[in-house]
Amino acid sequence: MSSARHGNVTSPQSRAGFHLQDWQAAALEAGKFFPAMQAGLRDPYAPDDVANNTPPVDGKIASAGLDFAASLDEPRDDWTKHPARAGQELEITWHMHAPHKTRRWNYFLTSGSWDPNKPLARSQFDPAPIATIQNAGQPFWSSDDLIPDNPTVHRVRLPRDRKGYHVLLAVWEVADTGNAFYQVIDLDLT
Repeated sequence: MSSARHGNVTSPQSRAGFHLQDWQAAALEAGKFFPAMQAGLRDPYAPDDVANNTPPVDGKIASAGLDFAASLDEPRDDWTKHPARAGQELEITWHMHAPHKTRRWNYFLTSGSWDPNKPLARSQFDPAPIATIQNAGQPFWSSDDLIPDNPTVHRVRLPRDRKGYHVLLAVWEVADTGNAFYQVIDLDLT
């Protein structure tokens, strides 16, 4: 496959953006509702949205469990890191190759005790997102306000208590399918 599809974080450049072809970076899709682990869940905010498919398993979060992106799951110390300051508002830009009716974006940050020498797992992240941007329109099939702008830009406040290497997990949840798109951004926080 050679044409781009779906969407990905383009600024700051995601790990996928640095290491995959454009179409691959925009295709990191798995079940929504991370950090959930099971499929078939309904959205408590929008119960008419499509139930989720299975989210990626621990150790395969960066790749969304897709074989072509498995190298993204490797714990390495040479990932390209975006410099940022603890406590700053980080501007994050998503570029959509194929618009989807969107319920929300969640942003998770690795905890203060995470181990960069281990593959990314749910236990490596704070359990709650540091930011959630939610679209209100319901039900999805009659809401015209669920298609995001292209590009979509969010401002996410980074915690003040994090320093050094951390990973930001950005998850774009779709209302009319069971999936989400996964992107990781490697940060060097000062």
